[in-house]
Amino acid sequence: MHRFLIVIEKAEGNYSAYSPDLPGCIATGTTREEAEKSMHEAIELHVQGLMEDNLPIPESTSFAEYIAIN
Repeated sequence: MHRFLIVIEKAEGNYSAYSPDLPGCIATGTTREEAEKSMHEAIELHVQGLMEDNLPIPESTSFAEYIAIN
């Protein structure tokens, strides 16, 4: 099992998503949930393509943290 951090950003009129650990693997959606679902599918296809090409699947090294400022 592989786990990848994804970042979902609000854009003008939609949401975009990407994974810092999978360059070039991106997705969009009209809602946050749709972008997340599309990104899940994009990652599955991306990893499947890597496997078919006998390329290594990158290890997830990214993490996210919120910082609170008063």
